[in-house]
Amino acid sequence: MRDTKPYIIAEIGVNYYDTAKALNISPMEAAKMYIKAAAEAGVDCAKFQSYKAGTIVSKNSPAYWDTTKEPTKTQYELFLKHDGFGEEEYRELADYAHSMGIDYTSTPFDYASADYLENMVDFYKISSSDLSNLPFIRHIASKKKTVIISVGASYLSEVDEAIRALKESGCEDITILHCVLSYPTDPSNANLKIIETLKKTFPDIKVGYSDHVAPDDTMMTLATAYLMGAEVIEKHFTLDKTLPGNDHYHAGDPDDFAKAIANFRWIDKVLGCGDKTVLDCEMVPRREARRSLVLTRSMKEGEVITKDDIMPKRPGTGISPEFTDIVIGRSVRRDLEEDTILTWEMI
Repeated sequence: MRDTKPYIIAEIGVNYYDTAKALNISPMEAAKMYIKAAAEAGVDCAKFQSYKAGTIVSKNSPAYWDTTKEPTKTQYELFLKHDGFGEEEYRELADYAHSMGIDYTSTPFDYASADYLENMVDFYKISSSDLSNLPFIRHIASKKKTVIISVGASYLSEVDEAIRALKESGCEDITILHCVLSYPTDPSNANLKIIETLKKTFPDIKVGYSDHVAPDDTMMTLATAYLMGAEVIEKHFTLDKTLPGNDHYHAGDPDDFAKAIANFRWIDKVLGCGDKTVLDCEMVPRREARRSLVLTRSMKEGEVITKDDIMPKRPGTGISPEFTDIVIGRSVRRDLEEDTILTWEMI
């Protein structure tokens, strides 16, 4: 995995099927279009989803998404539309992503997928929907690869159980992604403070954010998550937010991702390093805006300086006011005009 901060995952999922249909091209051509666009936008990883409808859901599972945006009535029907790829296709996508200079992963939703993805993915991503599927989590952890796990729609105790299962089964590199399992997530439900909660609860584990809030003009949700400490940021990725389908309407397009990445770089720039020191750009203002001890009247050589004879004024090129008590009681070495900025050789 790249060591970018934040590490940015474009969740392509199965959106390429809808693009393939709209453009009358093959799903593989569309999937590669997505990878190329993600790489050009500056993301670190292209992520897909590996499943078969028959192993992920029963045929009568109802929809839990916004059916005004995606009218398919059952989960089975929806997954059946998007389960055409298998090991060969995902390997081709892995090779293509790596040729574009970015990482690759695909979320497995069954044991067969977890097994064939092992030698393709740069890390495993576990869905929130499998957080309580502890046998499956242990199976993935036993492969000893990095795991990123979303924890949407869960209690903290369930997150703890999943993390314990990962660690006990040999996974040593874990990242938790705060997530709200609602498509799209209303901004009032984003609850980004959970990022802080997870960081405090699991201090030895990296924490990030998987976003389902619809993009805004400033991509402020992701910027805020980064400011809250998210080290990994995942968001659904589309080439066309107007396409029908389960994930396009709350996904970000290449421009959204580029804007978010620009925000992250700006945040890094303005946050700085945290060392309290005088910057190069402050040297002249520091000198000119600070104060020196200045005579309030003209004085003759040998006269003794009293409290009323001096006043702190700008610039700070003379004796600092912090030495007032040392200056008072000393005599001037030569005649000095009123408003003279005192220096040590004058007294």
